[in-house]
Amino acid sequence: MRLLFLGDIVGSSGRDAVVRTVPRLRQELQLDYVVANGENIAGGRGITPQTADDLFLCGVDVVTGGNHTFQHREVYPYLDATPAITRPLNYPPGVPGHGVAHVGRLTVINLIGRAFMGADYDDPFRAVDAALAEVPAGQLVLVDFHGEATSEKQAMGWYLDGRVTVVVGTHTHVPTADQRLLPRGTAFCSDAGMCGPRDSVIGDEIDAVLQRFRTQMPTRLPAARGGPAVLNGLLVEADEETRRALHVERCDRTVC
Repeated sequence: MRLLFLGDIVGSSGRDAVVRTVPRLRQELQLDYVVANGENIAGGRGITPQTADDLFLCGVDVVTGGNHTFQHREVYPYLDATPAITRPLNYPPGVPGHGVAHVGRLTVINLIGRAFMGADYDDPFRAVDAALAEVPAGQLVLVDFHGEATSEKQAMGWYLDGRVTVVVGTHTHVPTADQRLLPRGTAFCSDAGMCGPRDSVIGDEIDAVLQRFRTQMPTRLPAARGGPAVLNGLLVEADEETRRALHVERCDRTVC
């Protein structure tokens, strides 16, 4: 099985780049599945039904979420009704949507970290234990761990080594170079990065970000537009019998 995971898609720049590039990548890389974090695809914050559908139509199999998933209220019924879109599993009970998706032989579990994330989420370690107990036999499992702290993400990688196929971090929009196969066969990377405007500050307009840092005033941070976009992702090859990863590498492209 060959799987491509794409980091946080930011705004129209990132969304357009993914829509244009995923069909070609599916053929070029002979991909069986494409999973993408889409929590920032609608104007740089949040997700809407239309923007999510754009991803599904271009060949993304599962869309994962994060701390901005609930930015736009019109997505709430969509989260409940669409099996292939997830929000973090360890949100408190009663929120819309679901934290696990099953597509073919692939199960995707979406988690959110607690370190420096500014909210009281439930324990992701206990949440993933409960989810794994319910995964159908024979499934390959990818975990999108949406978190700020690399230490928390690495801890999750070690916790799940040998129990899942892939653990990949999202949220910082900055790709890390620590992709590796852990000893028991789990592919790991602290952060996949982002799909979004290259000339930006983690996807936002540079001048607006500089203004906020220099003045400490609550400046609006619009998503940057125009210019080349980057696609940051992780390519994993896995054994369908053992459900363990065989190879992992970064997959980074520039889209003009």
